[in-house]
Order: sequence, then C-alpha cells, then structure tokens
Amino acid sequence: MNITVYLGANPGNRPEYARYAYELGQWIAGHGHTLVYGGSRTGLMGELADGALGQGGRVVGVEPRFFMEKELQHEGLSELIVTENMTNRKKKMLELGDLFLAFPGGIGTLEEISEVMSRNKLGMTPKPFAFLDYGGYWQPMRTLLKEMAGEGFLWEEWADQVPFLKDLDELGKYIDSIPKL
Repeated sequence: MNITVYLGANPGNRPEYARYAYELGQWIAGHGHTLVYGGSRTGLMGELADGALGQGGRVVGVEPRFFMEKELQHEGLSELIVTENMTNRKKKMLELGDLFLAFPGGIGTLEEISEVMSRNKLGMTPKPFAFLDYGGYWQPMRTLLKEMAGEGFLWEEWADQVPFLKDLDELGKYIDSIPKL
C-alpha cells in the first residue's frame, strides 16, 4: 500500500518527534509499504524518509519546483516527482496515496489532512485516513471535530469514527482493519 504521510518540514521543539518520524519510516518500509511524502530533506520529513530508506523501503517524494530551487529536496529517494506548484503537489499526493496519515506538523500538514477529510466526507476520496497522535499532539483536532458535531456542522457519527492512533501498534491494527484495496 502507498502510505502518504503529511508532517512538518521543521523538527519541532521535542527531539522525540524526530525519533518517532524515523521509526514511522522504518515501520512503513519494514511492513512492505511505500512511503509517499512531500520530498524534503529537512525536519521531520527528512527523518521519515531516512527511516524508510534505511530499511530498504521505497520512498516517493512529491516536491514543488520552488522547493527544488531552494534545494530542499531529499537526494536519496526512490523517486522524486516535481510539480509546478503546491496545488499540483497536493493533487499528486492524493492520487498516489492509498492511506493518508497526519503526523505532527504545522499549517501545511493541517491543510493537507483537512483536504483529505473533506474529500473523504464528500465521497470524492473514499480512501482511509488517520491522525498519528504521537504524544496527544492531535487531541485539539479531536476536540474541534467534536465541537463541530455538537454545533451541528458535522455528523457526529462521522466525527466519532475519525481515527486518532496513539502509536505504531495501533497503526498496524488500523491497517489490518481496512478492507483490501
């Protein structure tokens, strides 16, 4: 399966983020999956890719041209797809992914997983997604979804089914529960 991971191009304030991103990359490769991500060598993105590559995994990066001009791309990837802009990058990552994961990150991560959720809810991208909720990072999102449902802007049943996975064991169980594509 192609697992698209959205995460920070910055390392974050806690060193555990980098370690866990690296372990996620190892896990994806070690379970025979392909990693699809934003293509950068910086921050958590670089750690994730290094973890997968270190396990001999296939890693596909999708990098917009203006990041290439800043030389932010990871040089050791199995495949690097260059897009004209961020819109095309997001579209390509949606096309490639079979499962979408949100790892700790910033505004870009939030934007990307929000688009996946919206498209999923509308039936436009009926592929599974989850929040990899390392250290409770995504609990404010869970609270927001419950608030949206409580205020009548989101179906409560849908909000209650959004997966917030605390660790890689839960990720494995979640993937095992997904009907085969």
